[in-house]
Parts: sequence; C-alpha cells; structure tokens
Amino acid sequence: MSSSRQDAACQTSLGLPPHLRKARNYSKQTVLKSQSEAQNQKMTSKKQSLLREASHQIIAGGSAGLVEICLMHPLDVVKTRFQIQRGKSDPNSYKGLGDSFRTIFRAEGVYGFYKGILPPILAETPKRAVKFFTFEQYKKLLGFTPLSPAMALSVAGLGSGLTEALVVNPFEVVKVSLQANRDSFKVQPSTFAQARTIMNTDGFGLRGLNKGLTSTLGRHGVFNMIYFGFYFNVKDAIPASQDPRLEFMRKFAIGLVSGTVSSCVNIPFDVAKSRIQGPQPVPGEIKYRSCFQTMALVYREEGYLALYKGLIPKIMRLGPGGAVMLLVYEYVSGWLQKNW
Repeated sequence: MSSSRQDAACQTSLGLPPHLRKARNYSKQTVLKSQSEAQNQKMTSKKQSLLREASHQIIAGGSAGLVEICLMHPLDVVKTRFQIQRGKSDPNSYKGLGDSFRTIFRAEGVYGFYKGILPPILAETPKRAVKFFTFEQYKKLLGFTPLSPAMALSVAGLGSGLTEALVVNPFEVVKVSLQANRDSFKVQPSTFAQARTIMNTDGFGLRGLNKGLTSTLGRHGVFNMIYFGFYFNVKDAIPASQDPRLEFMRKFAIGLVSGTVSSCVNIPFDVAKSRIQGPQPVPGEIKYRSCFQTMALVYREEGYLALYKGLIPKIMRLGPGGAVMLLVYEYVSGWLQKNW
C-alpha cells in the first residue's frame, strides 16, 4: 500500500509542469539551507557563550588574586622567614611575630615587607585564573559522576589546586629565594636577575625553577580541596540575607573560616616547600630533597611543632585574604555577567 502511495507521489511530481517542479525543489533547498544556518548559528552562539563564560572566570580570578597579593604580601614574607629559620640555634632566628616585624623594618625598611612581590604579581593573574577557571570546569565534569554535590566541590577544588601548582611553582622558587635574602632591599638582586641565576646554576628541572614541585602540589591541592569544598557547602547551607551588608558579612565570615581551616591543614606542605626552595643549611649540600623526606627530617630534628612554623602569619594572611579573594571573584564575576 505504501509502495503504491510513493509511486503515486512520484508520478504526481513528474507530472507537474517544469516551473512548478523547479519551485518545489527550490523550496526544499531553502528549507534545508535555513535549517543548516540555524544549526550553525546555534553552535556559534554556544561557542561564544563558552568563551564569554571562560573570560569572566579568568578576569574575575585574576582580579581576585591581584587584590589579595597586594594587601597580604607582607605577611607572606614574615611567614616564609619563620619557616626557613632552623630553631633557636639559628643566629637570625626571630623571637616572635612582633620581633620579626620590628627586625625587618629596622634592617630592611618598609620595602623589606614587599620582597619577592613581583613573581606572585606576574603569576597571580594566570595562577588565580587557572584556580577559579579549572575549579568551575572540574565542577561541571564531576556533575556527570555519581559523586554527591558536596564531595564533587571538594574534588573539583583538589583538581584546581594541582593544576594551579604546576603553573605557579617556578614563580614560588624565585619568590622564596628573594624572601630568604636578608640584605637591604636596594642591594638584593632583581626578580629577573634571581630567576636567571637559578636557571644558569640549576636549570629548569626539579633542582632549578621546578624545585619543590611535589610540596607545591600538596600545598595547593590540599588547600583548594578544603577551601572550595568548605566555602560553597557552608554558603549553600546558611540562608542568604536580603540586606546587602549582612550578605557581604555572611560571605566574608565563611571565606575567613574557609581560608583559616585550609591554612591549618596544609601548612606542613608549606613548610616543606619553603625548606626545599629556600637556602640549604650548608651551601652546596642538599639536605631537603623531597616533600615527605623533608617533613620527616624536620619532625625528627625539630619536633612536630616545627611543621607548623609560620602558622600565625599564614592564618593572618590567608584567613582574611581567602575571604577577600572569594568575594572579589564573586562580585567581579557578577558584574561581568550583567555588563558584558
């Protein structure tokens, strides 16, 4: 029956006058062309949407990092100095947090608190862009897995931290070597001169600009896993406020606790990183080689509290600094979505 209908339709089509057959074929081609153009426009629109979203995340992440580093770098200098000093027998040992601020100010001036700031500034835009962009992408990918939403946020944070560490480690090596230098700011080498010295002496590998990579992976992976997981899970659990000022304080408080908890958990990796990347106790002899070997050595020689050296300045920096970074990211991202 269907065969006879097709034959009839074919005969009807063949029986049409030439100008009608031509019009009919033209109509079919127009429909197909319109469908193809609509599909292409849809794909182009989707690509533009993805690029716009990625641009928002990169710009917002870079802005967040730049603001945080400019505000909090002096505490990073103090933290690094505490982490590389080797107990009370070290003649350059600081007696406490107040003593460290006084000593640095008297011996090195105000600029002493900003030693090594250029490497993190140069790295901050790509570093924080990678941090937030990869977190968002990992979060999307993990949405297709059987992981719970709460667990997916932490795993996405872990992935973003590991990716971020690969980008930032060479800059960290230069930064720590500059921060460990106690000479006056005027006589210390520039950032680029220090980077050249490291590359000429030790190269780009695991003894040069990528020294301490495993510790950096541990530091950033653990920090971001807790930082993002805690912040977004707690923020979702606590109802938002209609008052803009209270909402700002709600987000700031959650970010503050998130940065503080993350700092307390990951600081042994940070101490190991500073020991590996900083000056060795005996010039020419490598004492601190790998992440866990360094942790074990510090624990054996100086006790477990040595693995938490620099915790107070680290919390002072990454507690409020972590809150500032998340707030700047969210507000800049929101502004970009409305205006661009």
